[in-house]
Amino acid sequence: MDFLVVERRLAPLTVESYGMDLRSFLAWAQENGAGEPSAWARTTVTARLGALRRQGKSDRTLRRHLSALRAFIRFLVREGAVEADFTADIVQSAAWRRLPKTLTDEEVDRLLAAPDENTLESRRDGAMLELLYATGMRVSELVQLRLGQVRLDAGFCLVHGKGEKTRLVPLGDVARKRVADYLAEVRPAFRRGRLSDYLFLTRRGGPMTRQAFWFRIKIWSHIAEIKCEVSPHMLRHSFATHLLRRGADLRALQALLGHADISTTEVYTQVDRDALRKMVDRFHPRG
Repeated sequence: MDFLVVERRLAPLTVESYGMDLRSFLAWAQENGAGEPSAWARTTVTARLGALRRQGKSDRTLRRHLSALRAFIRFLVREGAVEADFTADIVQSAAWRRLPKTLTDEEVDRLLAAPDENTLESRRDGAMLELLYATGMRVSELVQLRLGQVRLDAGFCLVHGKGEKTRLVPLGDVARKRVADYLAEVRPAFRRGRLSDYLFLTRRGGPMTRQAFWFRIKIWSHIAEIKCEVSPHMLRHSFATHLLRRGADLRALQALLGHADISTTEVYTQVDRDALRKMVDRFHPRG
């Protein structure tokens, strides 16, 4: 599994999951007379995925197995163990892809406007929500931000993502303004003289946690009268979908989101197609 750690820089848990999937595949291939990589073909992989489906494995498991096999086959191609990557044209079934839930533009506006200026906590929460939607970062990346990672003067945020990968994400004017307000007036009051380089702090001076922010976002989504259950990750999904809808390049979006594989980013194109389909069904005279 060293190639996954060194070359693809995947997170430890992902490497562990891929390892389990590959060991399972190798055992299955051996049992089915295809123990050597030279005996593998596209049909070997599709047959394995079909066997997993018949076993009742979830869509998520199928996606992970395919990703693990793709990574392994590409490694074998580089090592000369197989001639070509026969997994490249294997398209994930639409049923395997759990389409992400997103907010509408109006719902995002209401959510970001919900934290008022009356309390220090609400001003901090407003900055966190604005930054989350402005960058599309994961909530784990948000709460781990250090002061040096946010450059308001340059208008960029340095995000440390999965697998120790770092990406540079631009900040819009609104996000910069709310974060600047938080840094100038809220964070000094929360720090209470303690030394901490975490960007977002609790009232007691400790770093914000994912669980605490999840609780806070539920409060603001209720105030914003958003009917569905809102999670921090929904803002990441909304960031991606709204950019694509306005013509953003898929490869650029992949870089902003920190996706290792563009197939992960492509799921957002399906979300937008579904929205268009619903619009046609609703408004077209022959829909």
